[in-house]
Amino acid sequence: MEQKKRRVILVGVNVDKNEDFEYSMLELKNLAIACDFEVVDKLVQNAEKIHNGHYLGKGKLEELSNIMKEKDIEIAVFYDELSPAQIKNIEKYLESTIMDRTNLILDIFASRAQTKEAKMQVEIAQLQYMLPHLTGSYTNLSRQGGTSGTAANKGAGETKLELDKRKMLSKISKLKKELEKITGEREVQRNLRESRNVPVVSLVGYTNSGKSTIMNVLVDVYGGNEEKKVLEKNMLFATLETSVRQINLERSRNFLLTDTVGFVDKLPHKLVKAFRSTLEEIKMADVILHVVDYSNVDYEKQIEVTNQTLEEIGVGGIPVIYVYNKCDLKGLRQPRLNPDSVFISAKEKMGIRELITIIKQEIFKDYVSCKMLIPFDKGNISAYLIANSQIISNKYINEGTLLELECSKSDYEKYKEYLV
Repeated sequence: MEQKKRRVILVGVNVDKNEDFEYSMLELKNLAIACDFEVVDKLVQNAEKIHNGHYLGKGKLEELSNIMKEKDIEIAVFYDELSPAQIKNIEKYLESTIMDRTNLILDIFASRAQTKEAKMQVEIAQLQYMLPHLTGSYTNLSRQGGTSGTAANKGAGETKLELDKRKMLSKISKLKKELEKITGEREVQRNLRESRNVPVVSLVGYTNSGKSTIMNVLVDVYGGNEEKKVLEKNMLFATLETSVRQINLERSRNFLLTDTVGFVDKLPHKLVKAFRSTLEEIKMADVILHVVDYSNVDYEKQIEVTNQTLEEIGVGGIPVIYVYNKCDLKGLRQPRLNPDSVFISAKEKMGIRELITIIKQEIFKDYVSCKMLIPFDKGNISAYLIANSQIISNKYINEGTLLELECSKSDYEKYKEYLV
């Protein structure tokens, strides 16, 4: 039997007629739907500032209460992150559960996390969110505890609060240490990839822009292994894990394709911080593929949000190729290729050849054409160059293996003593 969805109302204050407000409210609705809620209504107040105590003005708060009672709405979901005092005051007035945007996104991440690392990252963010919200819960108990003074005189609420805070901080510290071990393991893997001198291409973009679909299409066409495909679903934050796949091109050319969590407007700082080690993968890329849902009317806003998030995690100076995906939904039936962008439809496999073309132009632009004579007793070098370069010809002569090849500039410098 299908479980009945919980009914919610969206609540927001549009401060100083913010032009992006409607877009953000629509996104809040999509987040609520992703959390498996039924969005029944929305309430918006235009104001010069947010009310410090109740978020909404008194009249709007009363209106919200009436709507929730009339329409049998269980939860009010708020546009902004609320302070502990605001949550306490609003819940007391409404006598109902409330959630803010941060709480909503954390819940979605918690439901999507599959690996041990993702679960720990989400739990850290949840605990950090809950920590400042503890205080209000013990106010009444503390008042019943008698006079202030020594530890023995502390109120029951204050003592309980301090104990819970210590437990929570201890849990956060323990999780961070466990996470550091996993981060260390990824660092080893990353160093191993770097030692192989294989170019890295990183997929970034707004959540649900089609990054996973692009990865799966490239794996299907150039990877040849069905088991290497990743979860692909039309939902926000379908996957939180970092995926790395090898894409094999012609004549021994290949690159590593990485994908990680998608971005969203106002992605909570606590989540960005918790997922920082995962997002570090982007910094190691030779090229970034910025995937854009071209069918979304707000795609320019989504580009802006993604760029802001990349800036926040310190990604800069890496060449970017804009991949405008889902073009078939805009009536575009032929791929378009520009110097720094490509228009495709991953679902229809339209423009994949053009996408590979622009990737190759970028990651192999520093490749050098040369001839090398590798002595027979240096067979490990011959094997490395054959595996990691584009071999034009391969001949065995008396002095050794004569290779005509195109290799990376770093390999050229490393083995230039063998140049013919």
